[in-house]
Amino acid sequence: MPQAPSKPPKLRPYQVELINDLYRKLNEGYKRVAIIAGTGAGKTVISGRICADAEAAGKRLMFLVHLDVLVEQTYEKMQAFGLNCGFIKAGWKENRDAPIQIASVQTMAKRKWWRTWAADAVFYDEGHTTLFSRIGKQVLYKTHPNAIHLVMTATPLRLGKDQLGEHLETLVASPSPSELQQMGFLAQMKYYSMPMDGLANLENVKTVGGDYDEQGLKVACDRPELVQKIVGEWSRLTPDKRTIAFCVDVDHAKHVADAFRQAGISAETVDGSTPIKERRRMYDDLGAGRLMVLTSCNVISIGFDEPSVEVGLMLRPTQSSALHFQQIGRVMRISPQTGKTHGLILDQAGNLQRLGFPEDIKEYRLPMRKEGGAGAGPPPTKPCPGCGRIVYAFIVRCPDCGHQWNTDRPLHLEDLVEVYSKDQAKQITDISILIELFHSHRRRAFRRGYAPTWAERSFYEHCDRWPKDDWCQGSLFGTYANRDQQIAFLDYLKKSAKRIGKRADWITREFEKEFGPGSWERMA
Repeated sequence: MPQAPSKPPKLRPYQVELINDLYRKLNEGYKRVAIIAGTGAGKTVISGRICADAEAAGKRLMFLVHLDVLVEQTYEKMQAFGLNCGFIKAGWKENRDAPIQIASVQTMAKRKWWRTWAADAVFYDEGHTTLFSRIGKQVLYKTHPNAIHLVMTATPLRLGKDQLGEHLETLVASPSPSELQQMGFLAQMKYYSMPMDGLANLENVKTVGGDYDEQGLKVACDRPELVQKIVGEWSRLTPDKRTIAFCVDVDHAKHVADAFRQAGISAETVDGSTPIKERRRMYDDLGAGRLMVLTSCNVISIGFDEPSVEVGLMLRPTQSSALHFQQIGRVMRISPQTGKTHGLILDQAGNLQRLGFPEDIKEYRLPMRKEGGAGAGPPPTKPCPGCGRIVYAFIVRCPDCGHQWNTDRPLHLEDLVEVYSKDQAKQITDISILIELFHSHRRRAFRRGYAPTWAERSFYEHCDRWPKDDWCQGSLFGTYANRDQQIAFLDYLKKSAKRIGKRADWITREFEKEFGPGSWERMA
């Protein structure tokens, strides 16, 4: 086994502050504390320092991980602090006298001696999963109810009704992702997504256990045209950049890797059955640039740490904000050694529109049972194009005017376009980018039959500013619109005016916004 280095890792200032906040909470009498540190905030160093402090104080600590494969990674972080560890893991030598026990909940289910091991503290790694396992609940409520329980997670909100707030008393947290970006500890991000009408049709995909049914996703997403499209978009937008792909299942991951190889791009697949040595070889090849694309299903979302990776391909739709932000976090790490300037996300799954951007997380809190589900806040809403009433996004028929949303969407293979978080959009000063963003809202309104006023409001909510009238020109048909296009737009304006109660002069103004001064007279 590796020898401990002479010096433990040095903590960043905010990591020191977080740990001090934790100790203040413990001194105040709290015994069940969430430690929320977003992806890239340095959970490894933070947890290692806490364990080192516990050992130095003569305390006994049990460190729970939810997968056998994470035991070795955990041990390596403990070695960095020179800690004396025992193991509750098949194939690893037990040392019940060691003050720190690294325990896999998978192995704990098959052994009993730990139930009477006198732990002063229990640390739950990836606590949104570990705490909610059968073993995690036993440790919390039955075998070690009087111990201090520290639950670390990057993503406090989890699928299902049972939430951290039901079991813990308080929390301490690292700075938000946008703050860490400003400090230089996380990479700036660029996001590309398909227009909403160009995403895989998920209307017939059932929800099982709070997330999309895997078999239904396979039918919707593991399609040759979608696989070929993402290879083409990668080649167009992010060629020759180290890439990881999040897929629906193992077959989907293999199909994506095959398509990249057929295009002459080195690619491999890692899955749950891949031996540890083979995984390490793949990760090393990716870091060294010998491998360009690594595809997976539920393997590199957690426990994968290769800072040089620049691109994430989001090919698996999800309703889980935890999984969504973990996946984005894999490419948010900084890597000055490889010249990485920013991370990129190519989202073919619609997860950005469904669940949001890490930059828009402003604070952390302990979610309660009533907040359980997919998103990181209140349920998403949408305006009715018929009457303007704000309704929940899942509503298909407006309760006021009876407007019916069309759910039978065909598959489109439009190019990915750059999208921005609200935090990013509010900082844009380039007028040409703002105009293009506004045009995207105008095009969406036109395609869906929403009034032009919807596009203005939607742009304001996204960018925190109102568009100018002269930004409208050419938004739908470009500089030179033919007569048929003008007639189609006029028909759209007449229907919009009737719905929202506008007069004829409003139609004239809106027409000339799109086609320019004097266009109405020429059309007439």
